Amino acid sequence: MAYDAATGTVVLFGGAGSQGVLGDTWVWDGSTWAKQHPAASPPARAYASMAYDAATGTVVLFGGQNNSQMELDDTWVWDGSTWTEQALPAQPPAQSAAAMAYDAATGTVVLISDGLRQGKLGSTWVWDGSTWAKQHPAASPPARYEAAIAYDAATGTVVLFGGTPSAPKGYGDTWVWDGSTWTQQHPATSPSTRYAARMAYDAATGTVVLFGGVHLTHTGSLTLGDTWVWDGSTWAKQHPAASPPARSDTAMAYDAATGTVVLFGGFKPASPALGSTWIWGSS
Repeated sequence: MAYDAATGTVVLFGGAGSQGVLGDTWVWDGSTWAKQHPAASPPARAYASMAYDAATGTVVLFGGQNNSQMELDDTWVWDGSTWTEQALPAQPPAQSAAAMAYDAATGTVVLISDGLRQGKLGSTWVWDGSTWAKQHPAASPPARYEAAIAYDAATGTVVLFGGTPSAPKGYGDTWVWDGSTWTQQHPATSPSTRYAARMAYDAATGTVVLFGGVHLTHTGSLTLGDTWVWDGSTWAKQHPAASPPARSDTAMAYDAATGTVVLFGGFKPASPALGSTWIWGSS
Protein backbone atom coordinates (compact mmCIF):
# COMPACT_ATOMS: atom_id res chain seq x y z
CA MET A 1 0.00 0.00 0.00
CA ALA A 2 1.18 3.55 -0.75
CA TYR A 3 -0.23 7.08 -0.91
CA ASP A 4 -0.54 8.30 -4.49
CA ALA A 5 -0.06 12.07 -4.27
CA ALA A 6 -0.93 12.49 -7.96
CA THR A 7 -4.50 11.32 -7.34
CA GLY A 8 -4.81 12.06 -3.62
CA THR A 9 -5.70 8.45 -2.83
CA VAL A 10 -4.12 5.50 -1.02
CA VAL A 11 -3.48 2.59 -3.40
CA LEU A 12 -3.49 -1.04 -2.32
CA PHE A 13 -2.46 -4.00 -4.48
CA GLY A 14 -2.64 -7.74 -3.92
CA GLY A 15 -1.86 -9.57 -0.70
CA ALA A 16 -3.16 -12.85 0.66
CA GLY A 17 -6.61 -13.69 1.97
CA SER A 18 -9.09 -16.53 2.29
CA GLN A 19 -9.14 -16.80 -1.53
CA GLY A 20 -5.35 -17.22 -1.71
CA VAL A 21 -2.94 -14.75 -3.27
CA LEU A 22 -4.67 -11.69 -4.73
CA GLY A 23 -4.09 -9.44 -7.74
CA ASP A 24 -6.67 -6.70 -7.23
CA THR A 25 -6.14 -2.94 -7.02
CA TRP A 26 -8.10 -0.72 -4.61
CA VAL A 27 -8.02 2.96 -3.75
CA TRP A 28 -8.98 4.71 -0.49
CA ASP A 29 -10.35 8.25 -0.88
CA GLY A 30 -10.36 9.10 2.81
CA SER A 31 -13.72 7.54 3.58
CA THR A 32 -14.24 4.43 1.43
CA TRP A 33 -12.48 1.82 -0.68
CA ALA A 34 -13.16 1.48 -4.42
CA LYS A 35 -12.01 -1.47 -6.51
CA GLN A 36 -10.20 -0.48 -9.69
CA HIS A 37 -10.37 -2.20 -13.07
CA PRO A 38 -7.11 -1.29 -14.84
CA ALA A 39 -6.36 -2.39 -18.40
CA ALA A 40 -3.22 -4.14 -17.16
CA SER A 41 -2.16 -5.42 -13.75
CA PRO A 42 0.75 -7.27 -12.14
CA PRO A 43 0.16 -11.00 -11.63
CA ALA A 44 -1.35 -11.86 -8.25
CA ARG A 45 1.11 -11.80 -5.35
CA ALA A 46 1.64 -11.31 -1.65
CA TYR A 47 4.55 -9.64 0.18
CA ALA A 48 5.33 -7.21 -2.65
CA SER A 49 7.09 -3.91 -1.90
CA MET A 50 5.45 -0.63 -2.91
CA ALA A 51 6.21 3.10 -2.65
CA TYR A 52 5.11 6.34 -4.28
CA ASP A 53 7.79 7.85 -6.52
CA ALA A 54 7.20 11.61 -6.29
CA ALA A 55 9.83 12.28 -8.97
CA THR A 56 7.69 10.53 -11.62
CA GLY A 57 4.26 10.81 -9.99
CA THR A 58 3.77 7.04 -10.04
CA VAL A 59 3.47 4.22 -7.52
CA VAL A 60 6.25 1.63 -7.88
CA LEU A 61 5.75 -2.05 -7.07
CA PHE A 62 8.54 -4.63 -6.88
CA GLY A 63 8.70 -8.38 -6.35
CA GLY A 64 6.63 -10.47 -3.98
CA GLN A 65 5.54 -14.08 -3.92
CA ASN A 66 2.99 -15.82 -6.12
CA ASN A 67 0.53 -18.56 -5.21
CA SER A 68 3.19 -21.21 -5.88
CA GLN A 69 5.48 -19.44 -3.37
CA MET A 70 7.81 -18.47 -6.19
CA GLU A 71 9.55 -15.18 -5.54
CA LEU A 72 9.29 -12.49 -8.21
CA ASP A 73 11.66 -9.83 -9.55
CA ASP A 74 9.40 -7.70 -11.75
CA THR A 75 8.85 -3.94 -11.45
CA TRP A 76 5.52 -2.24 -12.21
CA VAL A 77 4.30 1.36 -12.00
CA TRP A 78 0.78 2.68 -11.35
CA ASP A 79 -0.10 5.98 -13.07
CA GLY A 80 -3.48 6.45 -11.41
CA SER A 81 -5.43 4.41 -13.93
CA THR A 82 -3.38 1.38 -14.99
CA TRP A 83 -0.25 -0.66 -14.26
CA THR A 84 2.72 -0.86 -16.64
CA GLU A 85 5.52 -3.40 -16.33
CA GLN A 86 9.01 -1.96 -16.69
CA ALA A 87 11.59 -3.60 -18.97
CA LEU A 88 14.89 -3.18 -17.15
CA PRO A 89 18.54 -4.08 -17.79
CA ALA A 90 19.23 -4.57 -14.06
CA GLN A 91 17.09 -5.06 -10.99
CA PRO A 92 17.23 -6.52 -7.47
CA PRO A 93 17.11 -10.31 -7.13
CA ALA A 94 13.74 -12.03 -6.89
CA GLN A 95 12.41 -11.73 -3.34
CA SER A 96 9.44 -11.03 -1.13
CA ALA A 97 8.90 -9.01 2.06
CA ALA A 98 11.68 -6.57 1.22
CA ALA A 99 11.59 -3.07 2.75
CA MET A 100 11.05 -0.16 0.33
CA ALA A 101 10.42 3.58 0.73
CA TYR A 102 10.70 6.80 -1.27
CA ASP A 103 13.67 8.95 -0.25
CA ALA A 104 12.54 12.52 -0.94
CA ALA A 105 16.00 13.89 -0.12
CA THR A 106 17.52 12.11 -3.14
CA GLY A 107 14.39 11.69 -5.29
CA THR A 108 14.82 7.91 -5.42
CA VAL A 109 13.04 4.83 -4.15
CA VAL A 110 15.23 2.84 -1.74
CA LEU A 111 14.91 -0.95 -1.39
CA ILE A 112 16.65 -3.13 1.17
CA SER A 113 17.14 -6.47 -0.54
CA ASP A 114 16.76 -9.22 2.05
CA GLY A 115 19.36 -11.42 0.33
CA LEU A 116 18.51 -14.33 2.60
CA ARG A 117 16.90 -16.67 0.12
CA GLN A 118 19.76 -16.13 -2.30
CA GLY A 119 22.30 -17.05 0.38
CA LYS A 120 23.84 -13.60 0.18
CA LEU A 121 24.13 -10.55 2.38
CA GLY A 122 21.40 -7.96 2.17
CA SER A 123 21.99 -5.13 -0.28
CA THR A 124 20.65 -1.64 -0.97
CA TRP A 125 19.15 -0.67 -4.34
CA VAL A 126 17.71 2.62 -5.59
CA TRP A 127 15.11 3.28 -8.29
CA ASP A 128 15.55 6.58 -10.15
CA GLY A 129 12.31 6.41 -12.11
CA SER A 130 13.66 4.34 -14.96
CA THR A 131 16.19 1.83 -13.61
CA TRP A 132 17.48 0.09 -10.50
CA ALA A 133 21.07 0.59 -9.34
CA LYS A 134 22.83 -1.37 -6.60
CA GLN A 135 24.48 0.80 -3.96
CA HIS A 136 27.71 0.20 -2.06
CA PRO A 137 27.31 1.95 1.29
CA ALA A 138 30.09 1.96 3.87
CA ALA A 139 27.74 0.32 6.37
CA SER A 140 24.51 -1.67 6.07
CA PRO A 141 21.98 -3.40 8.33
CA PRO A 142 22.43 -7.17 8.63
CA ALA A 143 20.42 -9.15 6.07
CA ARG A 144 16.75 -9.47 7.02
CA TYR A 145 13.22 -9.58 5.69
CA GLU A 146 9.88 -8.24 6.98
CA ALA A 147 11.52 -5.07 8.33
CA ALA A 148 9.49 -1.87 8.79
CA ILE A 149 10.57 1.18 6.78
CA ALA A 150 9.46 4.79 6.21
CA TYR A 151 10.89 8.10 5.05
CA ASP A 152 11.24 10.59 7.90
CA ALA A 153 10.69 14.00 6.31
CA ALA A 154 11.60 15.78 9.55
CA THR A 155 15.18 14.48 9.38
CA GLY A 156 15.45 13.80 5.64
CA THR A 157 16.38 10.15 6.23
CA VAL A 158 14.87 6.74 5.58
CA VAL A 159 14.24 4.86 8.85
CA LEU A 160 14.35 1.07 9.11
CA PHE A 161 13.35 -0.95 12.17
CA GLY A 162 13.41 -4.64 13.06
CA GLY A 163 12.81 -7.60 10.78
CA THR A 164 14.10 -11.14 11.06
CA PRO A 165 16.87 -13.23 9.50
CA SER A 166 15.03 -16.46 10.48
CA ALA A 167 13.02 -17.88 13.37
CA PRO A 168 13.39 -17.70 16.31
CA LYS A 169 15.42 -14.48 16.01
CA GLY A 170 13.98 -11.02 15.56
CA TYR A 171 15.77 -7.68 15.28
CA GLY A 172 14.99 -4.61 17.37
CA ASP A 173 17.54 -2.26 15.84
CA THR A 174 16.98 1.14 14.23
CA TRP A 175 18.94 2.31 11.16
CA VAL A 176 18.79 5.46 9.03
CA TRP A 177 19.74 5.95 5.36
CA ASP A 178 21.09 9.39 4.46
CA GLY A 179 21.28 8.84 0.70
CA SER A 180 24.74 7.30 0.71
CA THR A 181 25.13 5.04 3.75
CA TRP A 182 23.30 3.39 6.63
CA THR A 183 23.92 4.39 10.26
CA GLN A 184 22.70 2.40 13.23
CA GLN A 185 20.93 4.45 15.89
CA HIS A 186 21.09 3.83 19.62
CA PRO A 187 17.91 5.38 21.04
CA ALA A 188 17.26 5.58 24.78
CA THR A 189 14.04 3.60 24.34
CA SER A 190 12.96 1.25 21.58
CA PRO A 191 10.17 -1.18 20.62
CA SER A 192 10.76 -4.85 21.37
CA THR A 193 12.33 -7.06 18.70
CA ARG A 194 9.83 -7.89 15.96
CA TYR A 195 9.18 -8.58 12.31
CA ALA A 196 6.14 -7.88 10.09
CA ALA A 197 5.49 -4.54 11.79
CA ARG A 198 4.56 -1.55 9.62
CA MET A 199 5.61 2.10 9.67
CA ALA A 200 4.52 5.37 8.06
CA TYR A 201 5.57 8.99 8.43
CA ASP A 202 2.87 11.12 10.03
CA ALA A 203 3.35 14.60 8.57
CA ALA A 204 0.75 16.02 10.96
CA THR A 205 3.02 15.29 13.94
CA GLY A 206 6.41 15.07 12.22
CA THR A 207 7.00 11.56 13.55
CA VAL A 208 7.28 8.03 12.18
CA VAL A 209 4.50 5.75 13.48
CA LEU A 210 5.10 2.00 14.01
CA PHE A 211 2.39 -0.57 14.71
CA GLY A 212 2.25 -4.27 15.59
CA GLY A 213 4.28 -7.15 14.24
CA VAL A 214 5.47 -10.46 15.65
CA HIS A 215 7.88 -10.88 18.56
CA LEU A 216 9.84 -14.14 18.30
CA THR A 217 11.11 -16.25 21.19
CA HIS A 218 12.70 -19.69 21.45
CA THR A 219 9.39 -21.05 22.71
CA GLY A 220 7.02 -19.40 20.23
CA SER A 221 5.81 -16.05 19.00
CA LEU A 222 3.65 -13.18 20.20
CA THR A 223 1.58 -11.03 17.86
CA LEU A 224 1.75 -7.39 18.95
CA GLY A 225 -0.70 -4.50 18.94
CA ASP A 226 1.42 -1.66 20.31
CA THR A 227 1.99 1.76 18.74
CA TRP A 228 5.30 3.64 18.85
CA VAL A 229 6.52 6.93 17.38
CA TRP A 230 10.06 7.89 16.27
CA ASP A 231 10.95 11.58 16.66
CA GLY A 232 14.31 11.43 14.91
CA SER A 233 16.32 10.45 17.98
CA THR A 234 14.27 8.04 20.11
CA TRP A 235 11.15 5.89 20.24
CA ALA A 236 8.17 6.60 22.52
CA LYS A 237 5.37 4.12 23.22
CA GLN A 238 1.89 5.51 22.69
CA HIS A 239 -1.25 4.80 24.71
CA PRO A 240 -4.18 5.60 22.42
CA ALA A 241 -7.75 5.41 23.69
CA ALA A 242 -8.55 2.98 20.86
CA SER A 243 -6.27 0.72 18.88
CA PRO A 244 -6.47 -2.03 16.25
CA PRO A 245 -6.34 -5.55 17.72
CA ALA A 246 -2.87 -7.12 17.65
CA ARG A 247 -1.83 -8.10 14.14
CA SER A 248 1.08 -8.50 11.74
CA ASP A 249 1.63 -7.92 8.02
CA THR A 250 -0.76 -5.00 7.79
CA ALA A 251 -0.68 -2.41 5.02
CA MET A 252 0.00 1.13 6.23
CA ALA A 253 0.45 4.53 4.57
CA TYR A 254 0.09 8.22 5.36
CA ASP A 255 -2.91 9.78 3.62
CA ALA A 256 -1.84 13.38 3.01
CA ALA A 257 -5.31 14.32 1.75
CA THR A 258 -6.83 13.67 5.20
CA GLY A 259 -3.73 14.05 7.37
CA THR A 260 -4.10 10.54 8.80
CA VAL A 261 -2.16 7.28 8.78
CA VAL A 262 -4.28 4.50 7.25
CA LEU A 263 -3.90 0.87 8.33
CA PHE A 264 -5.60 -2.00 6.52
CA GLY A 265 -5.85 -5.74 7.05
CA GLY A 266 -3.21 -8.04 8.47
CA PHE A 267 -3.14 -11.35 10.28
CA LYS A 268 -3.59 -12.54 13.84
CA PRO A 269 -3.14 -16.08 15.18
CA ALA A 270 -5.87 -18.65 14.50
CA SER A 271 -7.90 -16.17 12.48
CA PRO A 272 -8.70 -15.51 8.81
CA ALA A 273 -7.04 -12.54 7.16
CA LEU A 274 -8.36 -9.27 8.58
CA GLY A 275 -10.27 -6.75 6.45
CA SER A 276 -10.67 -3.81 8.80
CA THR A 277 -9.50 -0.23 8.15
CA TRP A 278 -8.13 2.00 10.94
CA ILE A 279 -6.82 5.55 10.93
CA TRP A 280 -4.27 7.22 13.21
CA GLY A 281 -4.89 10.91 13.75
CA SER A 282 -7.98 13.01 13.11
CA SER A 283 -9.34 13.66 9.63
